[in-house]
Amino acid sequence: MTVLRSVLLFVLAAVAEIGGAWLVWQGWREHRGLWFVAAGMLALGAYGFVATFQPDPHFGRILAAYGGVFVAGSLAWGMVFDGFRPDRWDLTGAAICLLGVAVIMYAPRGA
Repeated sequence: MTVLRSVLLFVLAAVAEIGGAWLVWQGWREHRGLWFVAAGMLALGAYGFVATFQPDPHFGRILAAYGGVFVAGSLAWGMVFDGFRPDRWDLTGAAICLLGVAVIMYAPRGA
């Protein structure tokens, strides 16, 4: 159950951070308005808060592992919201990153 909770928190963090960054991008770069920028800033703040719910007590481990989730999540976000089509190297890189997440977060550790 702890692993499932952790994975769900990583997904929630990815939606908040990637979605927040995307909203800022849309608001500023695509001229959709300051409301997009403001919503993005709130989502980015929520991302920082969500990470604190991870069961592991080590900030460095959580943030390092989240980096891999961010890589894969960013590619998925681009596919859904921007019509981006990753090539085999994008997908291979994302798979390697997610393998790294699994090793960092869920490898057995001695007490």
